[in-house]
Parts: sequence; C-alpha cells; structure tokens
Amino acid sequence: MHVSSRFQGRSAGLGLALLSAFAFGGSGVAAKPLIEAGLDPLHVVWLRVAGAAVIMLPVAWRHRNLVRERPALLAGFGLFAVAGVQAFYFASISRIPVGVALLVEYLAPALVLGWVRFVQRRPVTRAAAVGVVLAVGGLACVVEVWAGLGFDLLGLLLALGAACCQVGYFVLSDHGGQDGPSGDGAEPPHPVGVIAYGLIVGAAVLTVVARPWGMDWALLGGSAGLDGDEVPAWLLLGWIVLLATVLAYVTGVVSVRMLSPQVAGVVACLEAVIATGLAWVLLGEHLSAPQLIGGCVVLAGAFIAQSAAPKPPSGPVAAGAGTGAVAGPAEGELSHGRASQ
Repeated sequence: MHVSSRFQGRSAGLGLALLSAFAFGGSGVAAKPLIEAGLDPLHVVWLRVAGAAVIMLPVAWRHRNLVRERPALLAGFGLFAVAGVQAFYFASISRIPVGVALLVEYLAPALVLGWVRFVQRRPVTRAAAVGVVLAVGGLACVVEVWAGLGFDLLGLLLALGAACCQVGYFVLSDHGGQDGPSGDGAEPPHPVGVIAYGLIVGAAVLTVVARPWGMDWALLGGSAGLDGDEVPAWLLLGWIVLLATVLAYVTGVVSVRMLSPQVAGVVACLEAVIATGLAWVLLGEHLSAPQLIGGCVVLAGAFIAQSAAPKPPSGPVAAGAGTGAVAGPAEGELSHGRASQ
C-alpha cells in the first residue's frame, strides 16, 4: 500500500509537471501576436502577471495569514520566481538571439542540482545528472543555438540571471512544502496561497520596471494575427493570464512538492519543446530535423531523470542560507509526504 501510494503520487506529480510545462510553453505562441500587433514585450509580461494577480486576489485573502507567517517566502517567490525570470529573459533577448537566451535560461536544472548537492548537501541521483546533460544537449538542438550566435557578455549575463531566478522558483517551491521555519512540524504553507502572493509581489515589481501607464491600451480592443487568422487580442491575453500563468504556476509548484526540485526542473525543460511544437502548429514556424532530434533527446532526458528513485540524505540537511542546518527525513519520505497533501 505504501509503495503503491508513492508510485501514484509520483505519477500524479509527473503529470502536473508536464501540464505546467505545456501551459508555460504556450505563453510565447499567444504573446508573439500581441507583440507583433504593437505591444511592448515588457507590457505583455506586466499584463500577464498583473492579470493573474487580480484573479488570485480572493485566494490571497483566504490565505492572508501567510503574510505574517512566511513573508520572506512570499517576497522571494514574487521577486525571483515571477518578476525575475520574466524581466531578465525579456531583457536578454533584446541583446542576444532568443535561442541562446532560452538555452542559457534552461541551464537552471543543472544549477538546481548544484544547489541541492553543494548548498543543501544532499546527494543527487546519477540518473538525474544524466537527464540534465541530455536535456541541455537536446535544448541546444531545439533552439538551434548555432544559428546566429553572437557573443554579448551583458546579454548572456542577463540570461544567466533568468536561469538563477528559475532556480529560485524550484527551490522556493520545494521549500514551501517543508515544515514551518522553526522546524517544529508546523503545517506547510498552502501552495496556491504562495503563488497568489508571489504574483501580487511580482506584479508590483514589474509595474516599476514596465511602467504600464505608457502602454497603448487601445491595442487590446483590436485583433492580432495568428498564422494568417485574426484573433481578438483579449482572447490571446486571456490565454496568457489563465493558462500560461495561473494554471502553469499552480501545477508547477504542486509538482515540485510531489517530485523534487531537480526532477521537476528537468521535466520543465520540455517547455522549450512544447513551445516550438505549438509555434509549428499555430504560427507556421516549421521544425527542422535537428530540432526534432533535439526534442526527442529532451524527452529522453526528462524520462531518465523522473524515473530514478531519489537517494535519502546520509545526514542532516541544510535548510538554506540563513536558516541553519536541520535534521530532515529521507528524500523518499519527503516526496511521499508532499504527494499525500
């Protein structure tokens, strides 16, 4: 019964991670027509996050105790997992090719492994490491990193900033599933509540960066071209807010708690494959043979990583900077605990 429950929880976690990757992957397909219609990329990002924050306001009110109990977690999630990833990525693609920026950003799974191994001092499985290598190598083919590569130090540093913020997304999502900050067995914060406040914080930060008061709001009342067809701009915006943000973040955070940061991180690499596939179907951007091969390699890497049983830590687990070292249960027990919530 115990083994069966763990297997079902792991399967559910994998399904949610795939759904999150699919939802995140569709954001570019919906955002590109809006940008081509005249909206600034940062304004699209602000609309995405601010719209999701408004939708999640009732959830935030219901879990208002989190502001008092976990202010650092909420601020960190909003700053890094929401605002940081978006702002750094869009800033980087203004200086380097999109493919290069995407590949650098998705070095995050490798950085997650480094965090788990050297900061938290927890062992990582060999299969997870092999999966990361395959996933990153496959992504190089998916985004055709060799096409138009130009070395711009600032652009690469901005893309690396997006990768580091994405590490914060996985680490903070996993940290939110642990016991209270005092280690006294307090009930962990509700994941949807963390997301709600993260979006509110992210929207506030992006308001300062994007300055939406200068946006041409009339564009939202018009239409945008989607592979030759005219689609209402508000419909595309609804896709970005409801599916590519609210659904994507909720399923993503829950999947991290049910799996682990390193496994969910590798599965998230499928976002690039999904984004490229959707662009092929909806935008007419056809895939080349190397991209198809790369997509298969990413799938193989994700499968290898998620199918490996995590190793239990051999000693006390470091809870992270500023929290001290606390003794924790085996990783398998943590995963099972998260899956049963």
